[in-house]
Amino acid sequence: MGPKSPPIIMWFRQDLRLSDHPALSAASATGRPIIPVYLFDDLGQALGAAPKWRLGKGLEVFDRALAQLGSRLILRRGDALEVLQNLIKETGSTEVYWSRAYDPDTIARDTRIKAALTKLGVQPKSFSGHLLFEPWTVQTKTGTPFRVFTPMWRSVQKREVPFPHARPAALTPPKEWPHTDTLESWGLAAGMNRGASVCARYVQPGEDAAFKTLHRFLERLSGYPEARDQLAEDGTSGISEYLSLGEIGPRSVWHALQGAEMFGMSGTEAYLRQLVWREFAYHLMFHTPHLLSNNWKPEWDQFPWGQNASSPEIIAWKQARTGIPVVDAGLRQMYVTGRMHNRARMIVASYLTKHLMAHWKIGMGWFSDCLTDWDPASNAMGWQWVAGSGPDASPFFRIFNPEAQQKKYDPYCDYVRKWVAEGQSNPPSSALDYFEAIPCKWGLDPSAPYPNPVVGLAEGRARALSAYEGRKSR
Repeated sequence: MGPKSPPIIMWFRQDLRLSDHPALSAASATGRPIIPVYLFDDLGQALGAAPKWRLGKGLEVFDRALAQLGSRLILRRGDALEVLQNLIKETGSTEVYWSRAYDPDTIARDTRIKAALTKLGVQPKSFSGHLLFEPWTVQTKTGTPFRVFTPMWRSVQKREVPFPHARPAALTPPKEWPHTDTLESWGLAAGMNRGASVCARYVQPGEDAAFKTLHRFLERLSGYPEARDQLAEDGTSGISEYLSLGEIGPRSVWHALQGAEMFGMSGTEAYLRQLVWREFAYHLMFHTPHLLSNNWKPEWDQFPWGQNASSPEIIAWKQARTGIPVVDAGLRQMYVTGRMHNRARMIVASYLTKHLMAHWKIGMGWFSDCLTDWDPASNAMGWQWVAGSGPDASPFFRIFNPEAQQKKYDPYCDYVRKWVAEGQSNPPSSALDYFEAIPCKWGLDPSAPYPNPVVGLAEGRARALSAYEGRKSR
């Protein structure tokens, strides 16, 4: 094969990496010219502000990585099928490769594209790569999908995971490159407004940064089981945003942890469970896609959650002015950095769905707009887990007391001080960054008094439990 052979269109999606990439490895192995393409269609346009901005940062770095292999990234905007058809006509391509995705909208789009390309005589080939295990290959002993996490973990924890593919040494370019959009013309940062420059201080995009983050995590892996819940400690892996964009593959992470275990390092099982928890979310989304939009347990459909996203209490929650320091600290960390500590996510979500009695979809929507590590399956399952309406969920009557959580997981208030400026004579730059990032129209001032709670913790808890008891009695 050589440059005169028909090129392969390599359609990149949530897989902006060169290693651990089955589709790219298969395309490279043919020896044919490869045209890397990223298509920005309606599904991309529907992303929230922070995920869309983070996508742009990832595409910038990925294009530079491709250049090191003698290649480049072609950017096109529009209906995915129409764009692919145009590219096929322009380039003479006879095959299109891509990595599979598992949300219902993407599955519907890809099914339509496969049928249309096949009809044109073009061969579409889809590959694994976003998950450790394809959802349809993981089943209970009776052949049904898992509905509870622990049995799924036991089912897959000793299962063989293929070793990740090495990155290609080079990619054969086509004789002529098709035209490309400019990334700037897509305006991916527009929704972030002035928050983009603030968030950029906390983000290091790309595959190389992902592996550096993983290696740093491995150095402190032995302390992970205890440190992961301490809000002020650097105890978590920090790779969620890289997994969400596919800047690192899950198999690379899995085998890095397995290697650490072989060398006697402790803490590996605790983190491998977290990887499989992510798989569990995708497993559920694939088999029960209503997880993304409705109560997974329909018996919760009549629960009296508030659905007015413009109520004063919800506005206070979104603006991180609830008057509950650890709740506000978590929300501010998210607004500034695009990420939130996992323990804080549970506290913040419990406060919204229980103390404020607001529907979990309000919180899920806010997270989908503000998180740079947004992931459709994990976001939906996480919110429904806390709310009590989801699979293998925390019982609704388990209501996190934010004050007790702070005493346990931020006993010296280091996390709160890092993100909440009010009341400090000399607040750190991280706390002040929040006021630089938020819209001016919010009219917030770090020197203003810290607000009183929008709802008392005892009052909110009593109201939530009363609603829960009322639901059981109906």
